[in-house]
Amino acid sequence: MPTLTSTRLLLLVGESSPFKKLSHVSRTAWVHRSIRFLSRVERDRGPLTLASLGCKSEFEATDKNKTNKYKQLSSPIEVPKSKLNAAGSNEIKAVERKKLLEIESAPFAAKSFSELGLPTLLIERLEGEGFTVPTDVQSAAIPTILKSHDVVIQSYTGSGKTLAYLLPILSEVGPLMKKSSDDDGKSAKKMEIEAVIVAPSRELGMQIVREVEKILGPANKRVVQQLVGGANRSRQEEALKKNKPAIVVGTPGRIAEISASGKLHTHGCRFLVLDEVDELLSFNFREDMHRILEHVGRRSGADPRGVKSPLTQRAERQTIMVSATVPFSVIRAARSWGHDPLLVQAKKVTTLESLPPSGPIKLSGSMSTSSSNSNAQPHPAVESLPPSLKHYHCVTKLQHKVDTLRRCVHALDAKSVIAFMNHTKQLKDAVFKLEARGMTAAELHGDLGKLARSTTLKKFKNGELRVLVTNELSARGLDVAECDLVVNLDLPTDSIHYAHRAGRTGRLGRKGTVVTICEESEVFVVKKLQKQLGIPIPACEFTEGKLVITEEVKTLAVS
Repeated sequence: MPTLTSTRLLLLVGESSPFKKLSHVSRTAWVHRSIRFLSRVERDRGPLTLASLGCKSEFEATDKNKTNKYKQLSSPIEVPKSKLNAAGSNEIKAVERKKLLEIESAPFAAKSFSELGLPTLLIERLEGEGFTVPTDVQSAAIPTILKSHDVVIQSYTGSGKTLAYLLPILSEVGPLMKKSSDDDGKSAKKMEIEAVIVAPSRELGMQIVREVEKILGPANKRVVQQLVGGANRSRQEEALKKNKPAIVVGTPGRIAEISASGKLHTHGCRFLVLDEVDELLSFNFREDMHRILEHVGRRSGADPRGVKSPLTQRAERQTIMVSATVPFSVIRAARSWGHDPLLVQAKKVTTLESLPPSGPIKLSGSMSTSSSNSNAQPHPAVESLPPSLKHYHCVTKLQHKVDTLRRCVHALDAKSVIAFMNHTKQLKDAVFKLEARGMTAAELHGDLGKLARSTTLKKFKNGELRVLVTNELSARGLDVAECDLVVNLDLPTDSIHYAHRAGRTGRLGRKGTVVTICEESEVFVVKKLQKQLGIPIPACEFTEGKLVITEEVKTLAVS
């Protein structure tokens, strides 16, 4: 009994060496738990502004460095609790005062790129290409990424998300990067891959490559290398060896394939971008994405103290996820793959905790779900719709859908049309029917070879084709500014896919129209879309070469 009593006393007082260590660890943990609690209270005050973001980021970074320092020491140093508390509170106040003064005036809607902290060389190249005023999402995303935050960028399709992440990367990587006195002459000698950008489709991958090449200029095209599927793999590997690019853009399968062969070294990579991340989460990409996440940014022996925890490995790279919609699957992935990621939207930066913990509601299959489920959250697709679109639906029989499409194109005098179908086998038949009636059309899908796909896209962008009939994945990332009409020949599976399809038109503030052609038995699905998205989708028909609205719908509040 006396022995037991003395042990308890030692545990409370902490006189022996082992218990002293335990006492220190508990104190340190208590201090960091209390700091984490303070940050949670801050979150509850509402969405972050750039001012609060700046203040919070510096404080959090300082605090995390301290935490890592304590974890990495093999024998902890005793620090009095009173000093830690005093230092912590003083530091919070000092950082808050400094950052509020420094960043309070930083705009969410900047009038020029120079306000966002980009290097002069990069701004000059942007102006040379006609980019003078950043979009709202670019104004919010660029400063946030430049502060080394992991982010999820969410904005409607066509709002400029690609440049929102490319510009901060190019300000740190390549010939247009910021020059500092410390690294004069060193940056030119660096031969590692510093940024990996992953896209779900070849078209989106090549579009990103073209954007990078346009900004870098003809003399610096070797800085970026495409690694998309369907292209000659051996030539890609030769180009990697010869050009030693700083930026790699590709599809998951090809990047994982070349990485596994040992010819793509990404352990020293600083940036990992996952474009259309909601599509990259699909089952088809699971193994490839696992390899990419394991190898990009992980550097063996990078920690001088030899600590190899998941946190330190993850912190070595900056993870940027991009999507027009942010369903719960993306939120869950962001928390797992990133380090305290922030959600960046047009004119708003928030924490992921501010989003409701539920996923998108399917429109097909289990349609008879209760209305309480559909009202569980503001739907993630709502903010992804371009603001200047008009939406309609037209009821017809299955065998008349393609002819209704033709009459729709004539009634709206549309010059550049993208028509969506769910099954690849149906595309050829639709194209045949359109061409039989004198309308230039072509199909675009994953089974086409690279040359055929690029030729079709080139013709469509040049105006040689009036209608492009495609499926969901092949159209991801299609950037055809002139597209003025999107037609759903088959219903999308949910409102998120509706938003992705609709986003092919009305890009960067232009006007656009979305028409859903459905059968009588499918009208209730359109009504469900209308309710979830909070937009009117009135019924219409095409008579005497005009679009006639047959049923007016009041604008709905998002459920």
